[in-house]
Amino acid sequence: MYSVLIAEDEPAIRRVLIKIIQEAFEGVQLMEAFDGAHAIEQLMAHPCQVLLCDIKMPKKDGLEVLQWVREHQPNVSVIMISGHGDLDTAVSCMRMGARDYIAKPPDLNRLLDALRNALTPIETPMAEPARVLSPKKVSFEGMLGESPRMTELKSTIAQVAPTQARVLITGPNGSGKELVAQAIHQNSSRKHRPFIAVNCAAIPTELIESELFGHVKGAFTSAVKDKVGTFEQAHLGTLFLDEIGDMSLSAQAKVLRALQESGIQRVGGDKTIPVDVRFIAATNKDLSQEIAQGRFREDLYHRLSVIVLEVPPLSERLSDLPVLVEYFTQKVCRDQGIPTRIWHQDALSQLAKHPWPGNVRELSNAVERLIILGSDPIQVKDVDRLVRKII
Repeated sequence: MYSVLIAEDEPAIRRVLIKIIQEAFEGVQLMEAFDGAHAIEQLMAHPCQVLLCDIKMPKKDGLEVLQWVREHQPNVSVIMISGHGDLDTAVSCMRMGARDYIAKPPDLNRLLDALRNALTPIETPMAEPARVLSPKKVSFEGMLGESPRMTELKSTIAQVAPTQARVLITGPNGSGKELVAQAIHQNSSRKHRPFIAVNCAAIPTELIESELFGHVKGAFTSAVKDKVGTFEQAHLGTLFLDEIGDMSLSAQAKVLRALQESGIQRVGGDKTIPVDVRFIAATNKDLSQEIAQGRFREDLYHRLSVIVLEVPPLSERLSDLPVLVEYFTQKVCRDQGIPTRIWHQDALSQLAKHPWPGNVRELSNAVERLIILGSDPIQVKDVDRLVRKII
C-alpha cells in the first residue's frame, strides 16, 4: 500500500486535498501534518512514498522539511505547493531535489498527475536525491552565447525542463523564444514525443479554434472532413503556443478549459478528447497591460505562468555578438555554397554599435546581406553601407 503525507498548516486545505486524493487513488493511505516540525515527526514515525508539502508553515517551513527529507529519507518523492510562488522559489525547490512544484490554488489535474507519476512503481528505487542537470549536460541547440543573461537563462532552463511545470516565455520579437521552448522540450521526459509549435499571431481569428482543437465534418461550410487539431497532435509531447497575447478571447477561454480539464472538444463536436500535453507559451507583449485593457484573461495567465522566463534582447547581450556572427557566417556560406568570409575586428565592433531592434533575427539577416553584398574580408565600410543605414 502506498502512503502520502500531506503537510499543510491550513486545516481547510488539508481536508480538500485529502478528499480529492481519496477519490482519485483507491487504497492510498493518507497522513496529515499541521506544520513543518510535525511533518518531520510523522516521517520519522511513518515513512511514506510521497510528501505533499506546503512551503509557508510554522515552526519549520517547507524548504527546511525538503532539506531534511533529502538528507534522511531520499527515497521519498516531494511535491511542493505554495501560494507565494515565484521563479526563485520554484528553482530553489527543484535544485534541492523536489520532484515537482505546484502553485496555489493548485491545478487539480496537474496535482493528480504529479501524484500519479510519483506513485508509479519504478524498477530501481531512487537511492539519492533527485539531481537537476547542470547546463553543461543539457542540450541548448541554437542558443548561442555565454553572456551573464544567457548563462542565467540556460541555468534556469536546465532546472525547469525535467519538470512538468508550465512555462511562459517573454521577450521581444526575434530574440529566440522558440529556441528556449525547444530546449525545454529536448531536455524533458517528453523529448521523444512531438513538439508542436503554433504561431497564434499568424492564424486568422476565425480559424484559430479549428487549428488548436480540430473540427468535425460539417462544423462549418469548408469542413469537408474531420480535422485533428494541434492539441491532439501534441498528445504526450509539448505544445508551444507562440505569441499567445494575440489570441482571441474566445480561443483563450477554450485553452483555459483544456488546461483545467486535460481534454478538448473539436469545433462542432460534443465529445471530450483527453490530451496529455506540456504547455509552453510565449509572448512579446506585456500581459499585465493586456489584462488591464481586457484583451487577455487573467485566469489563463495564472495557469500558464507557473514559471516565467525572460529572453533578453540582443542589445543586452552584445558580448555574444561575435559568436553569433561566426555561427551565421558559417551557416550562410554553407547554404549559399561560397567560401567562408572573414571579418575585420573593427567591422565586428561597428556591428556592436547598432541598436538591433529586430534582435538575433535581424542580425542573421544582416550577416547574410553583408556576406552576399559586402567585401571579402568584410569591413567597416560594408557595415556602414549595408547595416547601419537600415534602422
